[in-house]
Amino acid sequence: MSEPILSEPTVDEPPMALPLQFTDAAARKVKNLVADEENPELKLRVYITGGGCSGFQYGFTFDDKVNDGDMTIEKSGVALVVDPMSLQYLVGGEVDYTEGLEGSRFVVTNPNAKTTCGCGSSFSI
Repeated sequence: MSEPILSEPTVDEPPMALPLQFTDAAARKVKNLVADEENPELKLRVYITGGGCSGFQYGFTFDDKVNDGDMTIEKSGVALVVDPMSLQYLVGGEVDYTEGLEGSRFVVTNPNAKTTCGCGSSFSI
């Protein structure tokens, strides 16, 4: 069974609502990190785990595998992968990459989160 692969629409295609977006900044950072690792098969895996001060927390890792049921979203030549359990909590969200006083990190804007902790890495539904 092949995983669903979604990508940003081209100029000739009508816009399609992706279940999870990722920004140009996130795509650039993923592209740079993949180049540093010299493994073009790497994808950014976004997942949800129990924990953190609000009940759930976001996780990010690089993975060269795509499991059955995973959704792959492509942008600017890089891929983001999310498992079906995590996707249900992330629908409508956006993955970004920020650099600021707190350091550099991937962050999730999640419209499904009712509350978040101060650092933004955990949330509750």
